[in-house]
Amino acid sequence: MDSSSLSPYILLFNALSKIPTWHYLVAFLIISVTFLYNFLEVHFFEDVLFKSQGTPITYNPSSPFCNAILSNCKILHSRFVATPWISSPHFQTAFLQFWGRSPGFSYRRQLFHTSDGGTIALDWLMNADVSGGAFHINGASLPMNNSISQDETTPIVIVVPGLASSSTSHYLKNLAFNMAKHRWNVVVSNHRGLGGVSITSDCFYNAGWTEDLRAVANYLHDKYPKAPLFAIGTSIGANILVKYLGEDGEGTPIAGAVAVCNPWDLLIGDRFICRGLLQRIYDKALTIGLQGYAHLHEPLYTRLANWEGIKTARCIRDYDNYATCPVGKFETVDTYYRRCSSAAYVGNVSVPLLCISALDDPVCTREAIPWDECRANPNIVLATPQHGGHLAFFEGLAASTSWWIRAVDEFLNVLRSSPYIHVQKKQTSGQLSALDSSIDQYPCLHGAEDGIVTAASDDEKRDGIEDIKKLQMLGEEKTTEMLSNAEQEKHFTGANSDFVSETCQTSETAKNIQGVKSPDTDSPFRRFLNQMSQQNSIAMWLLAFIAIRTSWPLVGSITKFISRKRSRKIMPAA
Repeated sequence: MDSSSLSPYILLFNALSKIPTWHYLVAFLIISVTFLYNFLEVHFFEDVLFKSQGTPITYNPSSPFCNAILSNCKILHSRFVATPWISSPHFQTAFLQFWGRSPGFSYRRQLFHTSDGGTIALDWLMNADVSGGAFHINGASLPMNNSISQDETTPIVIVVPGLASSSTSHYLKNLAFNMAKHRWNVVVSNHRGLGGVSITSDCFYNAGWTEDLRAVANYLHDKYPKAPLFAIGTSIGANILVKYLGEDGEGTPIAGAVAVCNPWDLLIGDRFICRGLLQRIYDKALTIGLQGYAHLHEPLYTRLANWEGIKTARCIRDYDNYATCPVGKFETVDTYYRRCSSAAYVGNVSVPLLCISALDDPVCTREAIPWDECRANPNIVLATPQHGGHLAFFEGLAASTSWWIRAVDEFLNVLRSSPYIHVQKKQTSGQLSALDSSIDQYPCLHGAEDGIVTAASDDEKRDGIEDIKKLQMLGEEKTTEMLSNAEQEKHFTGANSDFVSETCQTSETAKNIQGVKSPDTDSPFRRFLNQMSQQNSIAMWLLAFIAIRTSWPLVGSITKFISRKRSRKIMPAA
């Protein structure tokens, strides 16, 4: 290249070299801050400049419960404004984990034993323990010692912790203390193996294990029948709670419930948490927590699961593959996620339920929220603040309060004084199983003429079900008609002679005593079976005719082939 072509670049370089160095540092700083502002999803300027009207709420507009309760929930309608210096879902979640503050108090410990030999730590904080500021400072857990009488009417709220969390977590202590101050008796139902209690059976908890919550709820309802029973689930605990409410339907003793930061669909959540760099960091952090839980119970995991795989797991999916699936008897990880997701049970929830999910939750994605199912259920209120992180929602300049705790307290206080609390009803058909829910949720299939398999529409499903029911009713009518005709013939024959009927009745009684059935009793069924066999024989002849008719060209070609062979053998002999 000649000097004339280089001169513009040389001039540009000379001009850039004359710019002061601190200008470059400022430009680099601005670019870095802009990048981090977007990468960490900071929303400080959005909160300051673009003020929203309030928290978006999804509910059934024709539901009397939703309209009555929501009209009295001012906090739920209010706009959540994050603490300015942690106005990011990642800052909020990290602050909760590492710098969260909680009041100093001690729970009252009760050990609850399940039917399979398992042990659950129930940590109580009662209204009497915190009223007037007279509560026990941090220290060892106090014994329960029947602190609540069976005639107690103060409502009880069961708290179901999140993944690898226990009653000592900061957010749970804040929740328990705030609820106890407002005339609630709080009991944190720790998962098996957490809360300083060893696992005493071969059953471990998982994201869909509802048996422990069911046992605790029934126990508390039976022991304190005059105290209304409510429940709050957080994160994985919210998934367990919603799944339990959907399984038991009207049969649950829970009068009202709240689910906060529910993952909803574990399969979608698994795909989401492996998607980006920050999500993979959360995935790794949660995996380390699960591995710590496994180390507490290493002998059991060594015997029941793949211990080497657990130690080398790099994500939650690996841990579930080596630990959760072998212990919980799930065929694959995807099978575990599908069966334990609470989204499939939303339609069967019969309890007033408030669901709070932040749209910027870095752990539980908004993609898994079942919007339409929540809107269709008249018992569900879904609040989706734009910001808040995962179980954080810190507000105020000092980040001393959490919005979701205040909203939950307000909702349950309004609900317990309303006529819309749920009253347990006896179930006649049993609880909804995961298989039943899967059949209800997933589409029916039909094959087209071109061989393509497509999902049937709702009308086609209903038509197919109605056709099956009509065929069943037709078969039942025919059977009833045959049996009634036989009974009439028997009655007519017996009416000709009272002596013969009495003799037959005496012989029939004697044969029944000896364990031999009477021929008169069996005759209607025999005739019915004979008619059925005649119909089957006709069908068999029709099938034989169709088989011969369709295979006739093949039979003809075989006959010609055999005849040709015979003719060839005969010709040399001639």
